[in-house]
Amino acid sequence: MSDTRTNSADALARLAAVVESRLPANGGDPDKSYVARLLHKGPDAFLKKIGEEATEVVMAAKDADHGGDRGKILYEVADLWFHSMIALAHYGLTPADVIAELERREGTSGIEEKALRKALAREGGEQ
Repeated sequence: MSDTRTNSADALARLAAVVESRLPANGGDPDKSYVARLLHKGPDAFLKKIGEEATEVVMAAKDADHGGDRGKILYEVADLWFHSMIALAHYGLTPADVIAELERREGTSGIEEKALRKALAREGGEQ
């Protein structure tokens, strides 16, 4: 693993640890933490934020296509990842789990992977 990749994984792991510390089960205080407040409100709150942030990524990219600041895409993707990490923590998952899934898919055609998922879904529906 390259130094950059290791540092990135470490940064995600550190942020994930902070997010996990804000879970209600870990004593996260909604009066003192934005993350704890979203987690306390439940999935509807943080899932709504993920939808908003995803839309903002799209808008920033569209703006960049027309001469806007590409840096805004980074800002909005960071917000999207952050809010996605809140969802991961809520569901007992981590950024490392996402990285493992991406690594599992490495070298697999996206078209083939999608076809496999559809085939598995069909098999699951027939039982």
